Amino acid sequence: MPITHCITALLRRGLPLVACLAAAPSWSAEAPTTLGRVDGLPREFEAHFFDVPLAVRVDLDGRYLGDAMVVLSRDQRVQLLEFTDTQESREPERVRRLWRERLAEGRALGDCQSDCPSGLRALHYSLVNSQLSLLTRDAEAVDQDARFHHLPEQGSHGLLLRNQLNLVGDGRGTSGRYAMQGQSSIGKWTALADGQLDRGSDSQESTRYRVDQLYAERLIEDNFYRLGYFTPSAQGLTRQPRLMGASPDTTLGLMIGSSDSLAIDNGAPSATPIYVTPDRPAVAEIYRNGVLINSQPVQPGLQTLDTRVLPGGIYEIEVRVVEDGQVTSRSQEFIYKPSNWRSTDAPWRYNLYLGRQSSLLSNWARDHDDSLSAGVLANYLLHPRAVVGLSTQRIDERLQYGTSLDWDVLDRFKLYANVFQAQGYGSGYDLQAIHSYSSGSLVASHSRSWLSRPREVRGTAFVQRQTQSSLSLNQRLDPRNTASLRVSHSRGASDGLGIDLGWSYFGRVLGSDANWRLSLFDRPGTVGTADVRSRGVNLSLSMSLGDGGRRLSASLGTRTSRDGGRDLNTSLAYQQDVDLGPLRSVGMSASADRYGVGLGGDTQFENRVMHGDAYVQRSSYNGEFNGGLNLQSLLAVGDGKAALSGQFLTHQAGLIVDVETDLEDLQLRADDPNGSTASLRPGRNVIPVAAYKAGHVQFDFAGSDATAAVIQPSSLDYHLNRGGIAYRQLRVMRTVTVIGRLLDGQGKPLRGAQVINHASRTVSEADGFFAVEMSEATPSLEVHQHGAAACLLRLDLLALEREGDVVLAGDQTCSPASLAEVPQAPGQGRG
Repeated sequence: MPITHCITALLRRGLPLVACLAAAPSWSAEAPTTLGRVDGLPREFEAHFFDVPLAVRVDLDGRYLGDAMVVLSRDQRVQLLEFTDTQESREPERVRRLWRERLAEGRALGDCQSDCPSGLRALHYSLVNSQLSLLTRDAEAVDQDARFHHLPEQGSHGLLLRNQLNLVGDGRGTSGRYAMQGQSSIGKWTALADGQLDRGSDSQESTRYRVDQLYAERLIEDNFYRLGYFTPSAQGLTRQPRLMGASPDTTLGLMIGSSDSLAIDNGAPSATPIYVTPDRPAVAEIYRNGVLINSQPVQPGLQTLDTRVLPGGIYEIEVRVVEDGQVTSRSQEFIYKPSNWRSTDAPWRYNLYLGRQSSLLSNWARDHDDSLSAGVLANYLLHPRAVVGLSTQRIDERLQYGTSLDWDVLDRFKLYANVFQAQGYGSGYDLQAIHSYSSGSLVASHSRSWLSRPREVRGTAFVQRQTQSSLSLNQRLDPRNTASLRVSHSRGASDGLGIDLGWSYFGRVLGSDANWRLSLFDRPGTVGTADVRSRGVNLSLSMSLGDGGRRLSASLGTRTSRDGGRDLNTSLAYQQDVDLGPLRSVGMSASADRYGVGLGGDTQFENRVMHGDAYVQRSSYNGEFNGGLNLQSLLAVGDGKAALSGQFLTHQAGLIVDVETDLEDLQLRADDPNGSTASLRPGRNVIPVAAYKAGHVQFDFAGSDATAAVIQPSSLDYHLNRGGIAYRQLRVMRTVTVIGRLLDGQGKPLRGAQVINHASRTVSEADGFFAVEMSEATPSLEVHQHGAAACLLRLDLLALEREGDVVLAGDQTCSPASLAEVPQAPGQGRG
C-alpha cells in the first residue's frame, strides 16, 4: 500500500504512525522519534505530517490527559486544536481546558525557555507512537493524598452583601425589619458582618439597631481563628450540649476552634456499613436533608452500599430502594466517616472563646453589659459510633454546664442524651431513643427540668419541676399508605395527656398525583382554646393539576374554637406558577368557620435584582385585614465590578459574569460540580461558587432543544476564599458550520492554513478542505499561514447553499488583497 494512503487512513482513525514507518524505504534503522530529525522524511509523508491536523495522545506529567487533534509546523511548533476523546482520563475538565488555551496559539517543542505557564518545563512529541507529552514542575512531586485544600496563593478580594426587608401591617400600624449579612474576602482573611434595624407598629417605639457580628476570621488547615465582635456559637462540632439559661450575647473578643472547612474528603468508606435487601434488581437512592446525593444500582439479596462516594463527616441519610419504579423500602441511616475529623487517634474538636459582652454597636437594653463572656465547647470522638459533647460557659455573670452523648448503639438504634445545669436557673436532662426499621421508625423521648428562682428575685425561693415524655411511631403500611401515632404527657407549665393520630395516602385523583391526610388529635388546652382541651379531626387533600405548575389543596374538619366550643371549618387554596414579568407564582385561598369567611392571596416574584413574596389576608374572626412583604437581594463587588442578583441561592463566594450575545431570549445554565446551579441571562449575572476549593463552572443552554450557537469559554475556573469575588466575561454567538476548500492564487489547494472566526478555529487538510464553526452575525473567516495573515474571506450566507445550520461554501480563493478591505480582521480582539 502506498505510504500516503497508509498515513491518511491511520491519521483519520487516530492510530499511531508507527504502523506506516516500515513503508518508508528511505528511513534508516536509526529512525528519529523527535521532530529534531525528520529531514529524511519522504515528500509524500511530509505532505500528510506537517501543517495538517494529526491525531495524538496527550500526557501531562505521565498522566493521560486525552486524545486530541494537533498541528505540527516545520519550525518545530505544536498547536492543540481540540480534545476528541477523554473518557478514560481521570484528569478534570478544567485541566484540559487550561492546556487547550495554553497551546491554542502554538508553542515550541523542547525545553521551555520563557513564558512558561502553569510551571511548564518541556514539550515533546514522539513520532513512533503519536504522543505529545507535557512536562511541568509537578512531574516529580510525591503523590500523596492531601488532607486540606489550599487557599488561593494570592488570596482573593470581594464583598457579598445579602439584604433583607420584612414588612407586616394590620391596618393599625406597620412593623418592619431590615437585615444585612455580609462577608468579604481580604487576602486570606474573611470579614463577616450581621446586623439589623427594626421598628414596631407602636409609633411611640423608637427604631432599634443591633450588630450581631463584625469580625475577621482565618482558616489554617483544621483550625479557625476569629477576632472581633461576634455572637458565640458552635462551629464545626457534631453535637453541642443543650443550654438551660440565657444564650451567649454579642461579645468583643477572640474565638478559636476546630474546623473541617478546608478538609478534603479522600473517599474513605463509612465505619458503619449500610445494608439493603431488595427482592428484585433495583436502585438505592441516598438522600441527605431531603436532597438526593447519590444513587446506586443494587441486585437482589443482602448487600452493602458503596459509601466511599459520599461526603465525609457524621450525618444522617435516608435510603430509598426503588424497584420497577416504585419505592419498596425507606430507612434512616447514619454515615460515620470521621476522616474530616482526622481519626480516633486525634479525637478532640473544640471551640474556645473569651471576651466581654458588649452593646457597643447596639441600642438594645441589656442588664449584663461589659461582663466577662467565656466558654469552652468540645466534642470527643469516643468511638466512630459515639460522640461526647462538653460545654462550660459564663453567660450573664453565671456559669452554665452541659454534657451530651450521641451514640449509635446498633445499626438501627440510636441514643441521644443531654445533662445541663445553669447557676440561678436550674438543671435538667433529656433522653431520646430512635429505632429505625425497614418500614418505619419508633422514637421515645423524655425530659425533666428543675427551674429555680433565687430569693432575691421576688423575696421567695422556689423550685418548679417540668416533665415531658412522648412516644412517636411512624409505620409505612405499603408504598401508598403511612400511619403515625404520637402520645405525649407533660407536667409543669401545662399538664395532661396528648394524642395525635394520622394517616397519609398517596394516589391519583382525576389523573393527577394527590396526597390525602387524615388527622385526629386530643391535646391539653391552651389560651387559644380558653383552656379547654383541644380536640378535633381534619381531612386534607393536596394535588397537582397536570402540567403547568398548578396546585390545589383543600381541608375539612372540626376543632375547639377560641371560646372553647366546637368549630366546623373548611378551606380551599389554589396556586399557579407563572412567568409574567417578575411574577413567578400567584395563589388565592378561602376558609370558613363558625365566625365567618376568611380570604387570602399571595404571590412570589423574582427579577434581576431581587426576589420575594407578598400576601394579604382577611380574618374570619373579626374581618380585619393584614398583609406582608418580604424582599431579598444580593450585592456582589469584586475585581472593580459590582452586580445585584435576585436569585435565591446560597453564596460563599461568587463570579460576576457579563454575558454578551446576539441571541434573543437567551437563557444559560451554569453548573458547578461542587454543587451549585444558577441561571444566566444577557447582561450582568452573579454565579454562586464554593469557597476554598479550586473548581470550575460549566455552561450550557437551558432546556433540551439543540441550539446552533457557541459559548466562549465553555467553562470558567475559580479558586476563591470565602467572600471572594472574581469577574469573567462570556460570549454566546449564533453559529453555522461552514464547509469548503481553500485555494491559493494559482488554484492549488491551500494546506495547513489556520481558518479563524470569532466562534472557533480549524486547520485546512492537505487537499485544502476545512470545516469550521462561524458566527452568523460575523460571516467572515481570517486565514493565517506560516504565522501571518494570508487573506480575509467574506461569505454571503444568502448566496451560498445552506442545509439547516450547515453552509456549503465550495472553493474559496485566498487573496492577500482582501486584507486591505477592513481595518481590523476578525481574528483580532477575540475574547
